[in-house]
Amino acid sequence: MLPAGDVRDLARLIARNAPDEQVQARAHAVRMRLNPNPAGQLVPNTLSLDGRPLPGVQHDYTETVLFSLGHGQTAAGDIDGLVTYLRRHPEVTSVLITGGDPMFMGAQSLRRYLTPLLDPSLEHLESIRIGTRSLAYWPQRYVTDPDADATLRQFEEVADSGRHLAVMAYFSHPRELAPALEQEAARRITASGAVIRTQAPLIRAVDDEPETWRAMWRAQLRQGMVPYYMFVERDTGPQDYFAVPLASGYEIFRNAFGTVSGLARTVRGPSMSAAAGKIGVDGIADVGGNKVFVLRMIQARDPFLVGRQFFAHFDPAATWITGLQPAFAPSFPYSLSPREAARPVSPPACPAALPPS
Repeated sequence: MLPAGDVRDLARLIARNAPDEQVQARAHAVRMRLNPNPAGQLVPNTLSLDGRPLPGVQHDYTETVLFSLGHGQTAAGDIDGLVTYLRRHPEVTSVLITGGDPMFMGAQSLRRYLTPLLDPSLEHLESIRIGTRSLAYWPQRYVTDPDADATLRQFEEVADSGRHLAVMAYFSHPRELAPALEQEAARRITASGAVIRTQAPLIRAVDDEPETWRAMWRAQLRQGMVPYYMFVERDTGPQDYFAVPLASGYEIFRNAFGTVSGLARTVRGPSMSAAAGKIGVDGIADVGGNKVFVLRMIQARDPFLVGRQFFAHFDPAATWITGLQPAFAPSFPYSLSPREAARPVSPPACPAALPPS
């Protein structure tokens, strides 16, 4: 999956029995270049409370706070700090609990994070989201595991508190929705009062056909789920190995979207989760002789930008926003992060934009 040049360099070091320190240094350089922390996860999103950092808490959008239970510099353990932060920020109406995968925790550990969010002092908190792939790889978590019932009782408590609980389930292929155990898990989750909303990245050689997404959305609808997002493969890790060009992604989405019922057309995409926000590819158009991507800010750090459309020169090979150039304007309607701004941008694949009339 790594770029061929990096593979050759590492293989040469290993072949000549280079010191471990040299191999590790080269591997670290490759890892850093592959952007392990995209969309400003380490710096722009970090928060502090009374002068001390809040690890794992990110205030991405005005109304949404992300709480990471992962490891490393974004590890979370300070649920009290999160609750204090939420009390001081009544504009926050939604908390997204993410990972790793939060549902890897047992019911007792999960309660340690969920129960404090139901405190009456957080009445402005309307929804709690849990991002997980467990329905696809571990449906036993909700059916046959010893603490399955206890977990679902916690889901019921969230619903009984008057808050919306959304299980943000990742499914990358309709086969993941076929097992009877998965279907029973989905039934039990929805019976608890939670809503399952589905999302997945568009992955080359896995789900890069319209028929795959059509079948997946229809299966999800039959199981009471709400199709939510088709994501563009994020600009992190060995992205080139998995990435689908934006132009192809838009056609895949459009062809699948046009052949499902209106109940499944809750889904949005293709969407890029960039530093500025979620950028959707709304279309490909010819404007004054210029072939362009029609883009839209689905979500944004700056609320003023939400819903705003803008244009980029069409490039059939581009796989991310940093591979595009603005059309009809000197820049996109947001500022790139320093890392994004430093990445090379391919030249426009169409004539320059027309001057304003």
